[in-house]
Amino acid sequence: MIGKQAPDFKANAFVDGKIKEISLSSYRGKWVVLFFYPADFTFVCPTEVEGFAEKYEEFKSKKAEILAVSRDTVYVHKAWVENDERVAKAKYPMVEDRKGLISESYGVLDENTGNSHRGLFIINPEGIIKYMVITDDNVGRSTEETMRVLAALQSGGLCPVDWEPGKPTLKI
Repeated sequence: MIGKQAPDFKANAFVDGKIKEISLSSYRGKWVVLFFYPADFTFVCPTEVEGFAEKYEEFKSKKAEILAVSRDTVYVHKAWVENDERVAKAKYPMVEDRKGLISESYGVLDENTGNSHRGLFIINPEGIIKYMVITDDNVGRSTEETMRVLAALQSGGLCPVDWEPGKPTLKI
């Protein structure tokens, strides 16, 4: 999927206490961090939702938006936000993927459980997938690493191993 157009979608999302329809294409012109997680009201998932919520303003300062997706309905997202103070910190859209079509289009649908695997995609302002990682459901992702990779992609340079913002990129 790297270097290819990100599959567009239109779906309901719970954001800012409201249910509204969003589409990936409406985020053109911005970087998008799109992450999938298995299910609301679980153990690892709220830690990720909270982690990205705590870094949301930093991502926005880098001209990046965050979208979270699971197979849960927007009503379950709403209940989760209202009942878990960690999840309540999320000010980014929590997207409903009830039929699994978004998960399937990104290759993260787990046919055995019906849930989404933990997948993370960084999409550039033109809608091209520049980074992806899919992990075991028991392992949460690092928001710091996501921020580092975003900065590397935005640098436009060749970034060596363990590159950090402010370090030089490689010269050809």
